[in-house]
Parts: sequence; C-alpha cells; structure tokens
Amino acid sequence: MSPPKGMIGIRHIALFVQELEVAVDFYTRIMAMRIEWQPDADNVYLTNDGDVFALHRVDYTPEAKQRLDHIGFVLNKAEAVDDWYDYFVQQGVRITEAPKTHRDGSRGFYCLDAVGHLLELIYHPPITKCATG
Repeated sequence: MSPPKGMIGIRHIALFVQELEVAVDFYTRIMAMRIEWQPDADNVYLTNDGDVFALHRVDYTPEAKQRLDHIGFVLNKAEAVDDWYDYFVQQGVRITEAPKTHRDGSRGFYCLDAVGHLLELIYHPPITKCATG
C-alpha cells in the first residue's frame, strides 16, 4: 500500500521548556512570533502565520535543559488524518493517541516513529490556509 496524499510538510514543532515565560518572551519579542493560543499557564502555541511552535512547561532533572515533545506533520484536510491513521495502523506503526477533532477545528493523532520519537499528524486550518495559499 502506498502512503496517502495530503502531506504539506513539517510545520509544527513542540518543545518542553522549564522557563516558559522566558521562552515566550524570546520567541515573541526577538523572533517576532505571536501567541495563537494559550489554553493555560503551562502551554503556549506561537505562530508566524505559517507554522505552529508549541511550548510546554515541565520540570526537569538537573542535567536536562530542553527536550523535544513532538514533531507535527501537517496535512491538507481533516479527512487526510484518517487516511494516514488507517495507513499507519496497516503498517504496524505504534499509535499513542487515536484521531480526534479539537475545539479549533484541527484534527490529528499521535504515533511513534521507528526509534521512539513522538509524531503528530495534524490538519490545522491556519497552517493549511497559509501553506496552500
């Protein structure tokens, strides 16, 4: 079976950070990103009107300074999420969270790559609109 169509690209990265406010200040003030959504005091979703850069507050062991949460592969329509999910299931990819639709109209699911990195395949309307014109 061939992979489904609809992949736009890697337009979404999420990081765990210890000092959330410091990171948000840097990315908004220095990198000129803006806050797209802040659902609570520990999670901020930034954008540059083409990408989503998520920052999630966590506590660390002393030796760790930063850790990748997940990599988001953006899809061009909500239906593509289910196509990719079905394909991954058929290929034996380990699914960690089944597809769901979020309050903002985005739809996605989570899985692990062959070496354990967390991936999200997501349809996110603002990114899709920017990426496809």
